[in-house]
Amino acid sequence: MDLKAYIRQIPDFPRPGILFYDISTLLQRPDAFQVAIDRLAELVVPHQPHRLVGIESRGFILAAPLALQLGVGLTMVRKRGKLPGSVVGHAYNLEYGSDTIEISADLIPAGSRVVVVDDLIATGGTAAAAVELLAKIEAEVAAAVFLIELTGLKGRARLQVPVGSLIAYDG
Repeated sequence: MDLKAYIRQIPDFPRPGILFYDISTLLQRPDAFQVAIDRLAELVVPHQPHRLVGIESRGFILAAPLALQLGVGLTMVRKRGKLPGSVVGHAYNLEYGSDTIEISADLIPAGSRVVVVDDLIATGGTAAAAVELLAKIEAEVAAAVFLIELTGLKGRARLQVPVGSLIAYDG
């Protein structure tokens, strides 16, 4: 199945000059969504993770069914102020400013093998921040996997872990 056929492209969103790759149309088709999860599982299995780490928010949509299929736990990386209890944060710079992501401090034991999951990697800023955040809590990041990769933006080069993706656009 050609998963690209199920990804809607929306020009000038969220601002002029940006081409947005919308996975909403893929999610509308259970057959395509299942194929995407199955193929992501093939990328993840060789890394033998103890759990997956989904990046807010579309990463949750992919990581949750993927974790169920693989029989592993799921931990969320969220924007600042969205998680209860004790958290560990990591501030990072973006092309247009800065942001902070957080993870619950007590949900991933030190030494746990994890795979980061998100819908898209572009410049790699958020994914790299997630990998750095996971290093702070002494998790072993085995890999990062994405449904879509914008290869022209060279985001995978910012990650110091193996990277897998299912769909590539020049971006």
